[in-house]
Amino acid sequence: MMLHVPGVLTPDQVQECRRLVDAARWVDGRVTAGHQSATVKNNAQIPEGDDEARAAGEMILQALNRHPMFVSAALPHTIFPPLFNSYAGGQNFGNHVDNSIRYSPVTGQRIRTDLSCTLFLSAPDDYDGGELVVEDTYGAHAVKLPAGDLILYPSTSVHHVRPVTRGARVSSFFWLQSMVRDDGERTMLFELDTTIQRLSAEQRDQGSLVALTALYHNLLRRWAEV
Repeated sequence: MMLHVPGVLTPDQVQECRRLVDAARWVDGRVTAGHQSATVKNNAQIPEGDDEARAAGEMILQALNRHPMFVSAALPHTIFPPLFNSYAGGQNFGNHVDNSIRYSPVTGQRIRTDLSCTLFLSAPDDYDGGELVVEDTYGAHAVKLPAGDLILYPSTSVHHVRPVTRGARVSSFFWLQSMVRDDGERTMLFELDTTIQRLSAEQRDQGSLVALTALYHNLLRRWAEV
């Protein structure tokens, strides 16, 4: 499932996040690329563990844990500490697949990358190009979201970032290990949870809502790894 998650950060939070990362030290983005990715990656990145990146990343993690749509769709077990990159002057990132396992020198944890996330920190009008293009069984999908919005997609997807020909595209990117490994099972749980919330808001039959809620939790109990 590929999902647009709006409003992860408020405008004020985006401004504070940008204040932190714009003052940070930027290096060649290939420092976190795997062997294949390094041959097609051309961007700048803040080193892992940088003080500004940690502060901005903590703000993002807190916002994610408070966002109902994100939690419902991702069912996060462990979220990799957010990283930050920038594309400008024609920089791009060619077709690649994210590494299946990520190790964080900040937390000392290893995670299985079930889902990939890009949180946009630049307004779309601030730059030309820079679309994230994710491929799935239905074709290629180009994504360019408002600042503060996030795109969530399976880490198994081939994807790339188009060249930025004007301005700069600044974003946070990270991965997560979900409590539910299988993307199809996660998608069904998300759709069921969304349906329950909608019916609850419409004050539909409570007996049916209790039955659907029980079904949701019994499926989650069957599929979740905690």
